[in-house]
Amino acid sequence: MAHAAQVGLQDATSPIMEELITFHDHALMIIFLICFLVLYALFLTLTTKLTNTNISDAQEMETVWTILPAIILVLIALPSLRILYMTDEINDPSLTIKSIGHQWYWTYEYTDYGGLIFNSYMLPPLFLEPGDLRLLDVDNRVVLPIEAPIRMMITSQDVLHSWAVPTLGLKTDAIPGRLNQTTFTATRPGVYYGQCSEICGANHSFMPIVLELIPLKIFEMGPVFTL
Repeated sequence: MAHAAQVGLQDATSPIMEELITFHDHALMIIFLICFLVLYALFLTLTTKLTNTNISDAQEMETVWTILPAIILVLIALPSLRILYMTDEINDPSLTIKSIGHQWYWTYEYTDYGGLIFNSYMLPPLFLEPGDLRLLDVDNRVVLPIEAPIRMMITSQDVLHSWAVPTLGLKTDAIPGRLNQTTFTATRPGVYYGQCSEICGANHSFMPIVLELIPLKIFEMGPVFTL
């Protein structure tokens, strides 16, 4: 999860998030180069006396500064489209979870386990135990296995919500009357936090998401839900 004064992105827990971090660094390097060139050109403009009249007609330079931005856009667009299509791939998921957004809590349904359904509310400050996180911990966590493709079916029952877990690279809108889906494969166990990322009313800040990821062998041993 994020910590105080953090500048970069959260550590990746899925292959998609690793790709997103790589693309972020790739795009940031291009931005740094553009900023350096612009600042260098401004510095030359402010410190050089423009006495050469030939600079008023420089077709070669105009050609370069027209083609170069197009090349830069292609270098950014190609890896971006690749990641976009990767996020839409659903390859034979091992488990399907349905998430329903409400004002202001989440309902989860394990469709592969006989319709196991439970609500997940934020823990009030009075119920927090040592080690719990204020505004982030919930009464019922979503327990999922690692190293297995998981499909999330996301919808809403009232207003627009957004189911987001940054460390997994997930952010999918929950829209009333529409069923969106996303997939992920976690690479390491742990407890990961997210929040609703769509302004959905007065208590928008109070509907967190908590995923508890455990090894697949332990998950297959039997029910691990504490409801």
